[in-house]
This record gives sequence, structure tokens and C-alpha cells, in this order.
Amino acid sequence: MTEYFFDTYAIIEIIKENKAYSKYSKELIITSMLNFGELYYALLKDFNEAIANEWRRILEQTLLLINADIIVNAMVFKHENRNKNFSFIDCVGYVLARENNLTFLTGDKEFKGMANVEFVN
Repeated sequence: MTEYFFDTYAIIEIIKENKAYSKYSKELIITSMLNFGELYYALLKDFNEAIANEWRRILEQTLLLINADIIVNAMVFKHENRNKNFSFIDCVGYVLARENNLTFLTGDKEFKGMANVEFVN
């Protein structure tokens, strides 16, 4: 069974009930502390603090921590792919997924066709 690392985009699409993401809505949502921060801000902006805090409770137990090795490997990945417009958080998430044997779930076009990625438009 495939386990996923959910990038912020994927979590937001689940929250918005995008049908393309419905098959992932019952999965355990594993993401990083950085993605959680990005998500929390998006929920404050687009919804309200109650919704943001509800998702905090949902995700608290499945947030992956980030250490210096992850940051270094993410920046090496970003440098190797400098022709693509990857954000810092996306690079960290991709490396975390890879190092935790998770498939990186995203709708970010820059990741389409890459190894260890499940791209959902």
C-alpha cells in the first residue's frame, strides 16, 4: 500500500473537496512542520482561525520534523533542479518524502513526471 507525503497544495485541494483528490481524503495525511505552517496561514487567509485550528488537531500527530541533513539534501536537490521553480518548502517536502519512503503527492506542475511523485492535476 502506498503511503503519501501531502504537500500543502494537496491538503488544500482535499479541504476544498476537489474530486481529483477524493481518493486521497481517507489516507493518513503526513506532511512537514513547514507545510503545516504554510497550510495554517492559507486557512487563516481563506477560511478562519477555527478551521485552521481544526486542521492543526488533525495533523499534529503526523507532522514530520526537519533536521539539518534534510535541509542540506533539500538545497542540493534545489540546486540540481535550479531550472525548475521549486520553492524551499517543496524541496524540503520532496526530500522528506523520499527519505521516509513516502510518495510525494502534489499538484505542482514542476514535479510532474518526476520519480517518487504522484501528480494530480
